[in-house]
Amino acid sequence: MNGVVAKASTQVRLGDRVEAFVARQRVVVVGAVIEKRVGAAAAATCFIDESPPPPPVRRQPPMPRRAPGAGRPTKRERRALDRVKRPEDA
Repeated sequence: MNGVVAKASTQVRLGDRVEAFVARQRVVVVGAVIEKRVGAAAAATCFIDESPPPPPVRRQPPMPRRAPGAGRPTKRERRALDRVKRPEDA
């Protein structure tokens, strides 16, 4: 909080900058102080999110699947599957 490590019970004031790492870097500025517990939608209106944008999601193509009942892969098919799974090692 404001560049200093803080406990969870630390009181926040209007304008405080809170930084946390929750699955990614989050930075919020307190816009209003709430005295009682409220729902998430109401709480979201009380801070300003200054977090950097999340990193782009790198999606991999789906792994090829053998047809049901096709049996075990042969040695040649197994090597081809290994090359698909780990292309950087091949």
